[in-house]
Amino acid sequence: MEVKPLESINPEVPDTQKAPLNDSPAKPENSLRTEPPTRRDGSASNVKPFRLEEPAFVKSPATPESSTFAESTKIAEQPQSQELPVNPPVSAVSDEPVSREEFEKLKAERDQLVDRLARLQAEFENARKRAERERVSDREFSSGQVIEQFLPVVDNFELALKSDGTAEQLRSGVELIVKKMEDVLRQLHVHAIPAVGTEFDPRVHEALGTVERDDLPDQQVAEEIRRGYKLRQRLLRPALVRVVSNPKQKSE
Repeated sequence: MEVKPLESINPEVPDTQKAPLNDSPAKPENSLRTEPPTRRDGSASNVKPFRLEEPAFVKSPATPESSTFAESTKIAEQPQSQELPVNPPVSAVSDEPVSREEFEKLKAERDQLVDRLARLQAEFENARKRAERERVSDREFSSGQVIEQFLPVVDNFELALKSDGTAEQLRSGVELIVKKMEDVLRQLHVHAIPAVGTEFDPRVHEALGTVERDDLPDQQVAEEIRRGYKLRQRLLRPALVRVVSNPKQKSE
C-alpha cells in the first residue's frame, strides 16, 4: 500500500489567502479610534476624534508618584498625640498595710463621731418636744386669760336666774350683763360691726332678705338680725341684715 505524503492530503493554501504576519499585537475590535477620520476622497474631516475619558469620581489607585499616596505617607509619618494619663479613682483602696496604732486612732475617731451624732439627734428631738410643749402652754395661757375675763359675766347670769324680781328688774339686770360682756370684748380688741343705717357691704354683711321702703335709700341696711364682730382687722363673723329695696330710686 502506498502512503501519500501530507502535502498531497492537505492542499497548500495560496499566498493570497494567508494572513500577513505582524509583530505588533492585534488591536481588539472595540478599540477606540484616535486617528482623525478621512473622507472617501482622501481629504481630512473636521470631525474631532472621540476619546473616552475616565470619570472624575473614579480614583486611580495610590502610587508612589500620586499626591494621595504622598499625603497618606505624610500623615502616617506624623507622631501620634500623647494620651493623657488617667487618674486613678479616689475611692481606690490602697494595698499598703495599716499599722495597729493608726487603726486604733481611726477607730477612736469613728466612735467619737458616732457618739456626737447620737447626741445631736437626741438634742434635736428634745428641742422639738420642748417647742411643742411651749406652744400648747402658750395657747392654754391665752385661753385662760380670755376665760377669766368672762367668768364675772357667767356669775351675773347665775344671779339673774336666782332673783325673784319683776320682769322690769330682770330686764335691767340683763342689760347690765350685756354691757359687761361688751367691755370684756373691747379689752380683747373685738369690736361690733356697724349695720343699721349704713350702706350694705358684702365683705362684712350677709343679706337675708330685702325690705321695700320709700323713705330710705336703696341698698341701705334696714334691720340687724345678728350682730357681727371683728378681731382688729380680721372678720370673726359677718352681720346678718335685711337690705332696703326702694322702687322709686330703681325706676329713676
